Amino acid sequence: MTITPEQVKNLREKTGVGMMLCKEALTETSGDTEKAILWLRQKGISIADGKIGKPTTNGRIGSYVHTGGRIGILIEVLCETDFLANSEEFQTLVHNLGMQVAACPSVSYVNVSDISQEFVDSETQLEMSKDDLAKKPEAIRQRIVEGRVNKKLKEITLLAQPFIKDTSITIEELMKSFSAKVGENVLIKRFIRLDLGHE
Repeated sequence: MTITPEQVKNLREKTGVGMMLCKEALTETSGDTEKAILWLRQKGISIADGKIGKPTTNGRIGSYVHTGGRIGILIEVLCETDFLANSEEFQTLVHNLGMQVAACPSVSYVNVSDISQEFVDSETQLEMSKDDLAKKPEAIRQRIVEGRVNKKLKEITLLAQPFIKDTSITIEELMKSFSAKVGENVLIKRFIRLDLGHE
């Protein structure tokens, strides 16, 4: 059974779990969302119950300018309360996220779900046409291509990056940990990167 990006996105919105785990859960449960949630719980994966869907109408737009003034980042991070938005720990998080974007020049998106289907299709076609796969059986070729495309999507997605201050966790894990610690839904809305002399 083919799992659609819409199914994955829907499960992610309900659970707060990463895209790859959502896809695996849906694959294991033949696309049944409720069974997928149960599957995730049985695996001991923390689900952000009660947090997903809470309004994030507060937050902060942070700026980070890299040493030498050649790279500048604006990043919007949202939370539920003004109290948290004005706290030192939230401002530190926003600063660290700006620094993270500056350190990852290939990152263009927050979530994998932000990437257009056209881009995914284009990358898939590109990988399918590579010479090193020409003589491989179709099923193996598709698996290799899917792996390469998923790797590419992770490379350009902020949440999939290892945190520069602790590479044992990803930015997605950092955000979940921070949300759990402060008891609020905290999310990265968007970012803009400015490279001096580049459009």
